[in-house]
Amino acid sequence: MDLRIFTEPQQGASYETLLRVAQAAEQLHFDGFFRSDHYLRMGDSDGLPGPTDAWITLAGLARETERIRLGTLMTAGTFRLPGVLAIQVAQVDAMSGGRVELGLGAGWYQAEHTAYGIPFPERRIDRLEEQLAVITGLWETEPGETFDYDGLHYQLKDSPALPKPVQAHVPLLLGGMGAKRLPAIAARYATEFNLPFVSVDDTRTQIQRVRAACAERGRPADDMLYSNALVACVGRDDAEVARRASAIGRDPAELRANGLAGTPAEVVDRIGRYAEVGTQRVYFQILDLDDLDHLELIATEVGPQLG
Repeated sequence: MDLRIFTEPQQGASYETLLRVAQAAEQLHFDGFFRSDHYLRMGDSDGLPGPTDAWITLAGLARETERIRLGTLMTAGTFRLPGVLAIQVAQVDAMSGGRVELGLGAGWYQAEHTAYGIPFPERRIDRLEEQLAVITGLWETEPGETFDYDGLHYQLKDSPALPKPVQAHVPLLLGGMGAKRLPAIAARYATEFNLPFVSVDDTRTQIQRVRAACAERGRPADDMLYSNALVACVGRDDAEVARRASAIGRDPAELRANGLAGTPAEVVDRIGRYAEVGTQRVYFQILDLDDLDHLELIATEVGPQLG
């Protein structure tokens, strides 16, 4: 079971804070450090000092880490043109020595688009599918050849399709609970399918849908990696769980029901239930980014029990 750290910097985090968390995650032997791609806080947080851009952040971290995988859950397709995003990801992949993964979503948070003057188009799933076609097409075009694309939303002509990522195949992450269209798109393009903040039962249902979509496409279902992202609140005892829950404004009972919360033994048991329905990787959503002891507890008391 791969264990990764997932952060939500729009709630309030500077680059320096993210750097501390990423370097701690690397030192504690987590497999990856991922971040959201949002420009506006959610809920009661003041969001100070303000948003940081996902790919600018990852470019910095690429130069200040050595081993850990770096990526997004998920880059908003509404924020970037696909040709520009292909260049950005390829450059950060080179800066990291080939450690980048691209999570890409259609974009959903309309308020942040309004707040920063970003268009919020309709038919975003259609656009997402075209974005994936463009990005993969650019990366897969042989050096010296050009890439053309004539879609409804995007058109490219005589693109040199440069630069290329360091990795032969940058892992692509898609995710969500769409019943038909999303599994079909994932079966065509995704390396990993992520289920954000959903129950064991919903995880089982969606993994079955994605596996069926893979089979329909003639792709082995086991060729896809399946993962969950869940809020973390781990403590050595109930008092420590309650303290960490209070720090992020959540109820311990609710977190135990819907996240990865409780003692290390409780969290290991809960991850085991996800593993039984097909989960192979877990992203611990860390909301208190100043509590590095939380990461150490997960790394030393949860990770070893999962093998």
